[in-house]
Amino acid sequence: MAIVAAFDDPALTARLTAAADASCRLPADFVGSAVRNFVDTASDDLWTQLIGLMNRAQDPSLAAVRAILEKTLSGR
Repeated sequence: MAIVAAFDDPALTARLTAAADASCRLPADFVGSAVRNFVDTASDDLWTQLIGLMNRAQDPSLAAVRAILEKTLSGR
């Protein structure tokens, strides 16, 4: 959960917590599942968008996880 705290975004953290609670999982498990699902199912366009976002970010890994979570949580 340290990576989620690094976002310094209480709204995203609240959405993550609510989604994890709704699925009866820990937030860390939800994050891992979201990342795994992206890796397994993302289209070439989504990968291209993610790579572009990472190239512009100061912390590419943090930007990637945040983008994946935003995408996952927006579909709920």
